Amino acid sequence: MVNRIYKISLILALSLISAGAAESQRKKSKVTVPEKPKLVVGIVVDQMRYDYLYRFWNKFSDKGFKRLVGEGFNFRNNHYNYIPTYTGPGHASIYTGTTPAIHGIVGNDWYNRITGQNIYCAEDKSVKTVGSGSNAGQMSPVNMIASTITDELRIASNLQSKVIGVSLKDRGSILPAGHAANGAYWYDGSNGAMITSTYYMQELPAWVQAFNNRKLADQYLSQPWTTLLPIEQYSESGPDDQSFEGTFRGEAKPVFPHNIPALRGTTFDLLRSIPAGNTFTKDFAIAAIQAENMGKGAATDFLALSFSTPDYIGHQYGPNAIEVQDNYLRLDQDIANLLTFLDGYIGKQNVLVFLTADHGAAHNPEHMKQLRIPAGNTLNSLMADSLKKHLNQRFGTADWVSAFTNQQVYLNHQLIESKKVSLVEMQEETARFMHRFPGVLRTMTADALMKSHWSRGLGMLMENGYMPYRSGDVLVALEPGWYAKYSNAPVKGTTHGSPWAYDTHIPLLWYGWQIPVGESHVRTEIIDIAPSLAAFLRIQEPNGNMGRPLTEYIWK
Repeated sequence: MVNRIYKISLILALSLISAGAAESQRKKSKVTVPEKPKLVVGIVVDQMRYDYLYRFWNKFSDKGFKRLVGEGFNFRNNHYNYIPTYTGPGHASIYTGTTPAIHGIVGNDWYNRITGQNIYCAEDKSVKTVGSGSNAGQMSPVNMIASTITDELRIASNLQSKVIGVSLKDRGSILPAGHAANGAYWYDGSNGAMITSTYYMQELPAWVQAFNNRKLADQYLSQPWTTLLPIEQYSESGPDDQSFEGTFRGEAKPVFPHNIPALRGTTFDLLRSIPAGNTFTKDFAIAAIQAENMGKGAATDFLALSFSTPDYIGHQYGPNAIEVQDNYLRLDQDIANLLTFLDGYIGKQNVLVFLTADHGAAHNPEHMKQLRIPAGNTLNSLMADSLKKHLNQRFGTADWVSAFTNQQVYLNHQLIESKKVSLVEMQEETARFMHRFPGVLRTMTADALMKSHWSRGLGMLMENGYMPYRSGDVLVALEPGWYAKYSNAPVKGTTHGSPWAYDTHIPLLWYGWQIPVGESHVRTEIIDIAPSLAAFLRIQEPNGNMGRPLTEYIWK
């Protein structure tokens, strides 16, 4: 009797387990594809130091940068993890999830050992300009050898996702949009129009032609540049007239107001260097979203948007200038306008936005010296000429040095081989000699970079920026506060490219679709953006990805 009761109980238990498993399977079969954002908007601000976000905070509106911070997630310790920190490598690294050592964009340009000339990062002589009669459209992503998150989105959606790049700079549009983009558009100062290349299409879409026909560049250049606020309110910046600020051609002093109509000349190039350049870029971005119905289809679309004007203004005036602050206050308004547009067009809940920068900027050395802070300049032509003379004395008279660019010495490999000189010995002699110059902190040979590995510090930054067949034989790093100049003229404005925090520490803000409100001081790197997007979109990371997804912090 007991055995019979036991058997019945066992049968009932097994039946219940089986029924539960079947119910679980039925529930699983009802699971739908996870929700995704309808539109991703990636915003890169060209030359935005991390501290600008807080230095100008009290003057920002509530609907631009403050909205991104207050309604989104702020990674406050975000850095570049390589050198040189330039525009081309920055945009490529953001979107490939890897460093120049892998994606190949080792500078804005670099020395090509095969041709004996410098090559520009987006240069492509096999294509033609679409939208003007200039050669400004002979550009494509052909020199970037890794895929981008935008490429992976196109592949994952079977080409149903639309990807469009927008920037005044060609490299700021082309590299983020990737190889498989529907389109990338950039500014031509010869005609004041947005153009593209035959890499993407044979003629401009009707909506781009209509935008160009509005002649917005001409309208924006017909107005003087005055301060947004009364000039006495710019207490976060220095005096308006400073000796280390640059001027527009035709100006006597770097002071407000800037008479743009009188200074513009016969082209439209000056738009790049005034805040209206940001507004023009924003206008085109909104036109692209509307005309292409981005975010309105079944697949996620992606707008890669880069604001180039801060870089032009920053280089001319430097971080402490009223012009730089005024530009950021006006950029804040442009971002507010873009966010408000997205609210009405698609809704905050359907758009995923990130904002970061391609590099920061150094304080002007002359400004630092006035404050008794160590700083200085090296003169590249002097360093190169002195090195050539030294190598002639050491190894015999010959053209041993092919180029000195991006703070890298390129030696003449073909000559060295024909003379039966040791390349490693010449690299080491070059590295030792470069240490003689004031401001040089460290040198590293290509041989050492290929034989060793650094997990942190200056060695890591050099290693991550080094690609054997595109980089030089000896890399030179300057002391903090120092940067290279290319002529004997007084140093004006600023530059970037160093391994120091003022160049590597940049904002990283996330906003919109499923992004929680918060902030973190955990160290993140620029290469973490692409894999984070891949995790959000449930697609493959770019093929050279080396970053980590940040979804543990920013996933609701």
